[in-house]
Amino acid sequence: MSSYFTDLAQQYIDGEWRPGTGSWDIIDFNPYDGEKLASITIATVDEVDEAYQAAARAQKQWADTNPYARREVFEKALGLIKEREQEITDVIIAELGGTRVKAGFELHLAKEFLREAIHLSLRPEGRIIPSPIDGKENRVYRVPVGVVGVISPFNFPFLLSIKSVAPALALGNGVVLKPHQNTPITGGTLVAKIFEDAGLPKGLLNVVVTDIAEIGDAFIEHPIPKVISFTGSDKVGRHVATVTASHFKRSVLELGGNSAIVVLDDADIDYAVDAAVFSRYVHQGQVCMAANRVLVDRSIADEFTEKFVAKVKSLKVGDPRDPETVIGPVINSSQADALASTVEQAIAEGATALVRGETTDNLVSPSVLTGIPAGSALLHQEVFGPVAFLIPVDGEEEAVRVVNDTPYGLSGAVHTASVERGVNFAKRIDTGMFHVNDGTVHDEPIVPFGGEKSSGVGRLNGETMLDSFTTLKWISVQHGRSRFPF
Repeated sequence: MSSYFTDLAQQYIDGEWRPGTGSWDIIDFNPYDGEKLASITIATVDEVDEAYQAAARAQKQWADTNPYARREVFEKALGLIKEREQEITDVIIAELGGTRVKAGFELHLAKEFLREAIHLSLRPEGRIIPSPIDGKENRVYRVPVGVVGVISPFNFPFLLSIKSVAPALALGNGVVLKPHQNTPITGGTLVAKIFEDAGLPKGLLNVVVTDIAEIGDAFIEHPIPKVISFTGSDKVGRHVATVTASHFKRSVLELGGNSAIVVLDDADIDYAVDAAVFSRYVHQGQVCMAANRVLVDRSIADEFTEKFVAKVKSLKVGDPRDPETVIGPVINSSQADALASTVEQAIAEGATALVRGETTDNLVSPSVLTGIPAGSALLHQEVFGPVAFLIPVDGEEEAVRVVNDTPYGLSGAVHTASVERGVNFAKRIDTGMFHVNDGTVHDEPIVPFGGEKSSGVGRLNGETMLDSFTTLKWISVQHGRSRFPF
């Protein structure tokens, strides 16, 4: 594993591994024990330009490559991930503080998305459209956009980089990837290494490890990329959307959430407890789909609360390398401090801590809070960590109102003995995704993934990748002579 943090602590531009030329280094730390994993000299605006220029040069020939040949790269990449699964697992644990369960979940999905990319290579189809003009043939071609810029987050960096990078490449585009500063290897150069070893032509995929303090908006303003795929906070996403729109670019934005899991009066309480605990505390709650809010019908609230609190207290907190650990560290000290402040603010506003977690360095133990005042800003924002808000509700109508009372609309879940009651409930929620009798955290390669309101714009996965990473071109053919009015 250590060789990854040594060999891949570089920029990857035009098929070459090289140091950045910036004046400072990004230091990559293990969030659990503070060990220095790597030091990477940042990329400058000039290197961002070189990366985009390389992608543009390589893209034309790649787009002309037979899609049956293109898909071989993804088949090989899938095989390499399988071969290197243990090493990649160790990297995820070290760089993210992810538990072994989380690493397994991320790798499973990454492989599934690569399998989908293999099929996606063959998905684009043209059409012949009728014309009102005699002798005219209208052909509509689906073509690559050209070059895609991808900005990936720190929480599932390997998966969420591959999720945009692989389909963009499969559909004939070039790509420049900028991983999060806290996960430059897992979300950036490790992805590049796998595709390099899989035989992807030089220049098609480039990785720049840098920071906006160095490059400003150069990554999203650059004239070459026609689409920016961004996964991260809604605050940054709003800025990305504004800048890209002003430059007539398309943006695909997968942003934050404030999801709720709802337990109705006829739910299987034990099952709902398991679903709620997973939905809130998976990967320390650092998941955009995580259930910040747990809504429970008041008629069963006492029983549910007792069982929920007991299960939360049983979660092992500690070293993510330990297979028994459920809660590892959050990504950095800023996140840990923000979570401690969230709990303090809730209690100051009158909430009751049924479980009050402690913070030791980046280890944040789970908290369960109830009695948060209805007007509290905490109920309307994303809490990116192991803090659950338990909210009793009086019936289904109040549950719908409370779930929708947020600027976000990403995911959610409802538990009920009646599937159709659950589906009807789901239809009334303003989200891009909602689940009946399950958790809130789900992703599948062919199902449209994305949110409403401040949770994003556009969709990823399956057929929606065509809308995100290709464009339509109309070519008409006039058979015989056309008639002109003058």
